[in-house]
Amino acid sequence: MTVHTPPARPLVDRYGRHISYLRISVTDRCDFRCVYCMAEDMTFLPKKDVLSFEEIETIASAFIARGVGKIRLTGGEPLVRRDIMDLVATLGARVGNGLDELTITTNGSQLRKHAQGLFDAGVRRLNVSLDTLDAERFRAITRRGRIEDVLAGIDAAQAVGLAIKVNMVAMRGVNDDEIEPMMAWAHGRGMGLTLIEGMPLGEVGIDRVDSYLPLRELHDTLARRYTLQKLDKRTGGPARYVHVAETGGVLGFITPMSHNFCESCNRVRLTATGQLFMCLGQDDQVNLRDVLRGGGPEALDAALDQAMLLKPKGHDFVLDRSRTEPAVARHMNVTGG
Repeated sequence: MTVHTPPARPLVDRYGRHISYLRISVTDRCDFRCVYCMAEDMTFLPKKDVLSFEEIETIASAFIARGVGKIRLTGGEPLVRRDIMDLVATLGARVGNGLDELTITTNGSQLRKHAQGLFDAGVRRLNVSLDTLDAERFRAITRRGRIEDVLAGIDAAQAVGLAIKVNMVAMRGVNDDEIEPMMAWAHGRGMGLTLIEGMPLGEVGIDRVDSYLPLRELHDTLARRYTLQKLDKRTGGPARYVHVAETGGVLGFITPMSHNFCESCNRVRLTATGQLFMCLGQDDQVNLRDVLRGGGPEALDAALDQAMLLKPKGHDFVLDRSRTEPAVARHMNVTGG
């Protein structure tokens, strides 16, 4: 049974939003180079700049003490970091002891190896990023991945009892013809599917204007063919969900471009180097690594208060041919998905 102890001072920003969800990027490294996420030739962070597991645990504890109930580990690809299961086990031990849930977002490439360990550590839900079921297209999108590894990882995760939601970035002219087949496949296996609009983060290998697919348009297209019933379902993130009567499954929409979800934002993101970003689409940040290394754990509380003052009202994502640079220079793998 989860024990809820009221936090001494909950994290509330200047717009009255209660921050209850921390996303931690444990590494900027990834074994894929997805065209909408990274450039083909990436330069990754020196290891000395990356937070140690002990530092991540200390920062996570500071957030839990201030009322954060959900932590998601992301990357890059979190499961490529050496000894990652040590961190998962430590944070998983907090579930039911201040933490409500520990979840992971993964590309699935390492999932077959780690599925049992994740479950044993207290993880019960995973998001698996998968944009196509076609092996050739998968290689083209990821530039180097093998879909067989991902599908085997999903099999292994379901076999040990992990619930899976598939995340699919919807791209016009790239994979928009696979959205209905993906939905049928995911729902047929008891998995949810969440569709995500592409975001202008970092210089990547795809034309974001040409490939942009507004999910409102897609929702209307699907609604002509399927019975979509709006759900109040919330998983702590920004997705809006519908139940699809014909498949019996849940379909989510994450729409940072066509309809932002900033008014109810409950999230902050910690990068692998300890930068706390209050918004995926803005550059406001607090350097928790320097705070921790300079002032120790007791200095974190004041830094979190400062972060709440800096959290912006929302992002300003724009996709426009007249803009030659992305809205934010850093790649998605730097901030964490």
